Amino acid sequence: MDITEFDIFLVATPGLEAPLAAEAAALGWTPVIQPGGVTIRGGWPDVWRANLMMRGATRVLARIGGFRAMHLAQLDKRARKFPWGDLLRPDLAVKVESVCRVSRIYHAGAATQRIERAITEELGAPLADDAPITVKARIEDDLVTFSLDTTGESLHKRGHKEAVAKAPMRETMAAMFLAQMGYDGSQPVLDPMCGSGTFVLEAAEMALGLAPGRSRAFAFQQLANYDASAFARMKDAVTPRPAPAQFIGSDRDPGAIRMSLANAARAGVTDITCFEACQIFDLQRPEGAPGIVIVNPPYGARIGGKGPLFGLHAQMGEVFRTRFQGWRVGIVTSEAGLAKATGLPWQAPGPIVAHGGLKVRLWQTGPL
Repeated sequence: MDITEFDIFLVATPGLEAPLAAEAAALGWTPVIQPGGVTIRGGWPDVWRANLMMRGATRVLARIGGFRAMHLAQLDKRARKFPWGDLLRPDLAVKVESVCRVSRIYHAGAATQRIERAITEELGAPLADDAPITVKARIEDDLVTFSLDTTGESLHKRGHKEAVAKAPMRETMAAMFLAQMGYDGSQPVLDPMCGSGTFVLEAAEMALGLAPGRSRAFAFQQLANYDASAFARMKDAVTPRPAPAQFIGSDRDPGAIRMSLANAARAGVTDITCFEACQIFDLQRPEGAPGIVIVNPPYGARIGGKGPLFGLHAQMGEVFRTRFQGWRVGIVTSEAGLAKATGLPWQAPGPIVAHGGLKVRLWQTGPL
């Protein structure tokens, strides 16, 4: 399968396609926004680099080829001739997932069975539900397109964060919300309800220029064409830079602070992060240049009733208005009423983003 360039689909959290495209462009690709993500063109080194370097993508799918098929017998015959051995290993289990849209082959389960049989009988690879490699077949307008999930576990699992608070913000989302606030690594960032530290750790890593995937393994490392020494050189070429700012998290829960400190140590960002137990009304503006306050406060849908939250948001808005002049504030919430209860001068809220069954948005101010 000598294809030097192919489509690579970067899966986005729904609603965050635009900042994901901006991130891909900043890394040198030419992204095309599509529903659910962003397509770039490239070869296998681009697949590796996207998994290693993209902060906002949840997974990276490599489009490896396809063919037309009008019926299941044709799918069976052509799937058997597909050069699976160029990428899949006969000694490694695979999983096949299919979707069918507006096609004469309309039964996804039957399509999956034919493709599975082709791979097991022609290549010899076993099948398993928990296989390290997933082949995704999309049948649309009678065109079968095969993609490989080159990621494995979702990319929000950076590999160096073990402790997680309740109602956690995913790292991929945190990075994209920071980007939407114009964060470029040079501004201080403060999260007064930091939980397990996600916003603070992402901001610190971005400032240092660390590769988000540096601590974890990927599915592409199990493919037949994987070049371990070339990927090692790619990882080694990512050189951290000094961070110009400080990254601060506080939370009223001492347990959350312990989690954040442990996570910061594993991520290697202890030197530029600071975490302390603090109630929101005791929060003080850090010394130095103004920066970004970003917070994912409780919104009632997940953790309890909404009643007391209006008072909490009003109090939070008062603290920011009186003590954080010149700073910009961002709040991620599913409740427009709670955002408005802060009394802060919000710009138009950002797009709706799917977050654990909720629809959240980023509300942000200009400099206060």
